[in-house]
Amino acid sequence: MAALTEARRIVIKIGSALLVDRDTGKLRSGWLHSLANDVAWMKSLGKDVILVSSGSIALGREVLGLPRSVLPLEQSQAAAAVGQIRLARAYEEALAPHAITTAQVLVTLEDSADRRRYLNARATLETLIGLGAVPIVNENDTIATDEIRYGDNDRLAAQVAVTVGADVLVLLSDVDGFYSANPALDPDAHRYDQIDTITPEIEAMAGDGVSGLSKGGMITKVLAAKMATAAGCAMVITEGSPLNPLKTLNDGALCTWFTAQDDPQVARKRWIAAMKSRGEVMIDAGAVRALQNGKSLLPAGVLDIGGDFGRGDPLAILTPEGRCLGQGLSRYTSDEARAIQGRQSAEIEATLGYPGRAALIHRDDMAL
Repeated sequence: MAALTEARRIVIKIGSALLVDRDTGKLRSGWLHSLANDVAWMKSLGKDVILVSSGSIALGREVLGLPRSVLPLEQSQAAAAVGQIRLARAYEEALAPHAITTAQVLVTLEDSADRRRYLNARATLETLIGLGAVPIVNENDTIATDEIRYGDNDRLAAQVAVTVGADVLVLLSDVDGFYSANPALDPDAHRYDQIDTITPEIEAMAGDGVSGLSKGGMITKVLAAKMATAAGCAMVITEGSPLNPLKTLNDGALCTWFTAQDDPQVARKRWIAAMKSRGEVMIDAGAVRALQNGKSLLPAGVLDIGGDFGRGDPLAILTPEGRCLGQGLSRYTSDEARAIQGRQSAEIEATLGYPGRAALIHRDDMAL
């Protein structure tokens, strides 16, 4: 597989067992600072980096004196509320010496299931990355109910990778790859260097092996791989406990690569194109040329709006002759879109009474 240095955008998932010492419940600051060195190295190479970090509950339970066994939901949420502050501060202090700004982003499963929230999360992450910050993403354990939890940060990391169109998802784990069976129980278990297709047999090999502080086992990693690779993002599982784990991986550490099924941008465009449109937007000839040259659709180029739709819903894009040019996700509701159609972007705030986005459909949310 290609080295990390060949990727453009990388999402890194850090498990609780790597960040928090299981015997003392304290942060492993030396390891975290070595990870910060790796992140700074990758940023110096021009890479976009997003961290998906566990650890808030593990840190908070120690402060509150809670047991290290499985906690009831309300105690987990209390521990997360206390630990999240310490986790965010730890990342800020580790990355600050490298002049890297950190940002905390808390999400729930409901945020990715709802298209409007999904687009908001995507826009926020893209903006942070564009400004040079490193987002630190975690599940919002303090408010998530059992019904709207990811339940593990492996799948959360995969969802983030899909959301931002990452090329590579790195799962820093307490194992050095995917095995045919649990190597702690089966001496004949062998590690896979590369998996191109996740078959039912591969899924059956994934056991529930869990560490003392984390919720996810190998099955959650396989589910994460299915999600990521289908969206064009390669995924790698490697042991994260050594210092400078990313450089160690890049230098050839033992691992398992799950190969991407397609380019992430192509996969996203295919996903948008496959949606059932909820409305339509007719555009003028100038806007047709702009879209064909890779531009976003601005309200000024809109001739007519059809249908009743919400923000994030897919719209058919029609030429002045009524030919379907493609499909895209609207950044406005149908009422808002009708109000601003034909207007310049600078007029949006005065028209709607509040600031809006410059584009009606952004080029990244469009499949022609």
